[in-house]
Amino acid sequence: MSRLSYDPTHCTLCPRRCGGDRTKAAGRCRMPSEPVVARAALHFWEEPPLSGTRGAGTVFFSGCSLGCVFCQNQAISQEDFGKTISVDRLRAIFQELVAQGAHNIDLVNPTHFAHVVAQALEAPLPIPVVWNTGGYDRVETLQALEGKIDIYLPDYKYPDPQGAKAYAGAADYPAVAQAAIREMVRQTGPCQLDGDGLLRRGVVIRHLLLPGRLAQAKEVMDWVAGTFPPGTVLFSLMSQYTPWGRAGAFPPLDRPLRKSEIRGAEQYMANLGLEGFTQGVEAAKAEYIPAFDLTGV
Repeated sequence: MSRLSYDPTHCTLCPRRCGGDRTKAAGRCRMPSEPVVARAALHFWEEPPLSGTRGAGTVFFSGCSLGCVFCQNQAISQEDFGKTISVDRLRAIFQELVAQGAHNIDLVNPTHFAHVVAQALEAPLPIPVVWNTGGYDRVETLQALEGKIDIYLPDYKYPDPQGAKAYAGAADYPAVAQAAIREMVRQTGPCQLDGDGLLRRGVVIRHLLLPGRLAQAKEVMDWVAGTFPPGTVLFSLMSQYTPWGRAGAFPPLDRPLRKSEIRGAEQYMANLGLEGFTQGVEAAKAEYIPAFDLTGV
């Protein structure tokens, strides 16, 4: 494990390496050096091996270094709602979620707070820790977290630089995400489930199916199937897309998914033999977006 390099006056934690002064809440993520959290509660809408019967102990961090135009968590990722807390309070939140029966500690969008996560996890927790991320992570930052993260839950959003640039201003996203996911798998090895079917260690790669981008979804699945031997990772095809945020200005993202797109993606996943999860059409509802109201913070 390498040492996490972090200068709060010149931040380079994420692939943007913007050099922002986090002591002044500057930089691409717009966040201070201290953790900012919008919600911490049991969550039952992750993949089954993560939610289980008692829920994942989700901690939703505010701000974002990626900034997708369709983000369903816009209120916290782009409008920056949340409460600044101490590292000690963050650790206490982890312990409170453990006491509530959480199957794991699910860190949602933690990339730009890797430095505080590392501090809060100095002492191991009795349940797995999940790094739930958009996939836009520096390999060097992930290497510095090795041994602290048990489960990686990255998105692989865009396999094409054109889409990544148009929707997130990050043409380097495909190369960055592929390198990050390879590093995650190196750290955890193949997925390990316990006797109750709960994930204890491993990588689950997500892909959110977007309107008009079935071909790109197939490209993502081709990469996963061609990169990792069967049984190494799990794949989660997500059909929960709802036009949100700035999506209205970016056709075809201004419309819901078509059933034919969902069926086509699911069939392609089945034909490839990718092991994992799919969502039904019913997942594309705004009510599945958590209430960001400082619960548990």
